[in-house]
Amino acid sequence: MSKDMLDVGVQRGVDGDCIVSDMGQGFGFRPGSFDGVVSVSAIQWLCYSMKKSHHIGQRLMAFFTSLYRCLKRGGRAALQFYPENPEQLELITSTALRCGFGGGLVVDFPNSTKAKKYFLVLFSGVDTTQVQLPKGLDSVADSGNVHVSTRKRMAQAKDRSGGVKSRSWIRAKKDRQRKQGKDVRKDTKYTGRKRSDRF
Repeated sequence: MSKDMLDVGVQRGVDGDCIVSDMGQGFGFRPGSFDGVVSVSAIQWLCYSMKKSHHIGQRLMAFFTSLYRCLKRGGRAALQFYPENPEQLELITSTALRCGFGGGLVVDFPNSTKAKKYFLVLFSGVDTTQVQLPKGLDSVADSGNVHVSTRKRMAQAKDRSGGVKSRSWIRAKKDRQRKQGKDVRKDTKYTGRKRSDRF
């Protein structure tokens, strides 16, 4: 959140303390301060470099190591996010596991394009074989929790999304460049269209 948004919250009498901080630099809380942590639509922003000094891997490591440190033993974190692509999903989940967390990925409505939500459910300092991940929501009975992605699952997800140079990938890249203030050509009906093979 921005400082202005937090100031509005303070003016309206929000309970608790408000702190402005860059989560990519980690947290300064004392070890074992929290039983649980909830985050909504935030951690995917660690995968973007807003400044030249930002290194995606270092920012993710700083976030997850400080998160692990400030959680009590047995603490839990539920981090809802929207990964842009399978590579980003793999980078976030693998970094969390390298920092000592157990847990995995839970997907709500995995077969929907609009309602799909990703939750990284993490456990601090516990044997994950003794803990069961929650089940994701879906109209299909057999869907539910999805454990941390394997390479095979990631390859399947990449195939479904169209992968690099697909129409959706090109449009997403153009949107990122527009947000950065770059001059980008407008989308047309030919954007991302596969050219016919030459003889």
